[in-house]
Amino acid sequence: MQHILEELECRRAQARLGGGEKRIASQHAKGKLTARERIEVLLDEGSFEETDMFVEHRCTDFGMENQKIPGDGVVTGHGTINGRLVYVFSKDFTVFGGSLSGAHASKIIKIQKMALQNGAPIIGVFDAGGARIQEGVESLAGYADIFLQNTLASGVIPQISVIMGPCAGGDVYSPAMTDFIFMVRDTSYMYVTGPEVVKTVTNEVVTHEDLGGARVHAQKSGVADGAFDNDLEALAQIRRLIDFLPLSNRDRPAPRKTFDDAMRDEASLDSLVPANPNKPYDMKELILKVVDEADFFEISPDYAKNIITGFGRLDGQTVGVVANQPQVLAGVLDIDSSRKAARFVRFCDAFEIPLVTFVDVPGFMPGTKQEYGGLIKHGAKLLFAYAEATVPKLTVITRKAYGGAYDVMSSKHLRGDVNYAWPTAEIAVMGAKGAVEIIFRAEAKDPEALAAREAEYKARFANPFVAASRGYIDDVIMPHGTRRRLIKALKTLKNKQLSNPWKKHDNIPL
Repeated sequence: MQHILEELECRRAQARLGGGEKRIASQHAKGKLTARERIEVLLDEGSFEETDMFVEHRCTDFGMENQKIPGDGVVTGHGTINGRLVYVFSKDFTVFGGSLSGAHASKIIKIQKMALQNGAPIIGVFDAGGARIQEGVESLAGYADIFLQNTLASGVIPQISVIMGPCAGGDVYSPAMTDFIFMVRDTSYMYVTGPEVVKTVTNEVVTHEDLGGARVHAQKSGVADGAFDNDLEALAQIRRLIDFLPLSNRDRPAPRKTFDDAMRDEASLDSLVPANPNKPYDMKELILKVVDEADFFEISPDYAKNIITGFGRLDGQTVGVVANQPQVLAGVLDIDSSRKAARFVRFCDAFEIPLVTFVDVPGFMPGTKQEYGGLIKHGAKLLFAYAEATVPKLTVITRKAYGGAYDVMSSKHLRGDVNYAWPTAEIAVMGAKGAVEIIFRAEAKDPEALAAREAEYKARFANPFVAASRGYIDDVIMPHGTRRRLIKALKTLKNKQLSNPWKKHDNIPL
């Protein structure tokens, strides 16, 4: 019996070495952790239970029958993050460059199915060179099987992808279908086709970083929801994110004990909005002063900065926050911000996370670039997302709420549950100057008359009371009491029940 136990330990030790000491050293030299080290950092100490440690590929072509390594380039299993169950797979670049074979894919699929069946988040750590060429169509079939599981799990369990090395070809589509993608600066990149293929096909010379680095995807394309400086920071932040989320759509985010007084007033908010309506202010200041203990996990902080999305808590309960950012493009809605916010709103609705919306929006971005890019359809995504959402929806208009953008930003007309406005709110079709120039076009040559008309329009519409008189605003509140009012409103919506008409699925304007 003893020799059998010793053989087991020997086999386990061999599997844990992956591609061997030399390749592990090479991984460390690049500033990257190994697949197993990443799991150790991500999960609670001692909680990881590995599955399929001894799986090997089945390929016999091109001499592959003589190159078999236990685990076949991916480490899979489950563990806990702050005591809550999660499933994880971590691609091992030291084994065949982390490339995907049929056996490799089957390990990931098994974990995906277990996560879906047992109602727990799945976290994928990517550091791989794409499909294993020696296996041909079997590796392509493996990708497709993984994609199917991603699709079936969407909206049922949170799916998070962490790109911590190369991620190319078929490997990129699985992360693309997950809920969140995070990258590591300088050591990770994503693209469908690499620089060599790009040069061959288009004659364009580009580096890995410029084609698909963290900077590109976190700032320009919006593919990544965040970028971190190194593996340790990335994994620590994923642990933090998981704390905000429910385990599945059958669950609700676990309430967290807070020492922040639910009835706390914040006097500084009374002077947050400048007297000059054209002067910007930082909407993040409002968010941090309203949520519990200034703890806010922002999603896509470097992309479409004119809108803010992220998770916070109110009296211990997770909420999704969407807010216009007056400091960037005056908080206007454009293609990128509409897409960013719509996807976030739909995630929150899928997982029963209440939505809190802070509004200061002058409208939609004008111009040929936006119209040619499909602003109508992209703007409609956000409108659609808010309209279909059945979770509790709280809205606070701090300043401008003009035109169709007023409607879109979780207005009462889109089934907003509780809609507040600060006394500084301006709810109108458009700004006073533009409105007067249209309504009183005949007086355009008389500056004094136009100025008087503008003052008249401001007095009539540059306030929240017209909307409040029609019941479109539930109350005009003092800014310093915003946190207290939101928490009280959220408590009344604890048992909210609302459903949409039966359908196989909707047809959001993609």
